[in-house]
Amino acid sequence: PTQTRTMALHSLYIINKFGSLMYQQEFGTRLGTPLSNNDHILLGSTFHGLHRISQELSPVSSTSGGIQVLETDTFRLECLETPTGVQFFAIADRNFPSLDMVLNKFYEIYSDYVLKNPFCELEQPIRCELFDHNLSLFVESLAPKTK
Repeated sequence: PTQTRTMALHSLYIINKFGSLMYQQEFGTRLGTPLSNNDHILLGSTFHGLHRISQELSPVSSTSGGIQVLETDTFRLECLETPTGVQFFAIADRNFPSLDMVLNKFYEIYSDYVLKNPFCELEQPIRCELFDHNLSLFVESLAPKTK
């Protein structure tokens, strides 16, 4: 049997500069065992640690941005680190196009609905309906249009 090539966006993680998970969202369905909340926290903090270690181990000057892309046979993980140290990382199918632009749009939505919201505390878990709603609208706009 032939496998269908999908181009799905699976999940988004937002981690603060201290390595704490501020936000996690899964999109669509996921194959395999669903992850628990603790698994998501562990995944976020593990990636944060690996990202920081890779910055330190870089043979290039200290301007290395750490792990930016991690690619396997089945998925791709990309990371965007903001100037304030907040990390956005998304997991998608390996052939998902322009994941870097998607991460930049996530950062733009975060800036508009979290950073500019006086009721959201920096470095704390994100609980903002407008952020959730606009993130969902953007992710829905990425889905292929069917006729």
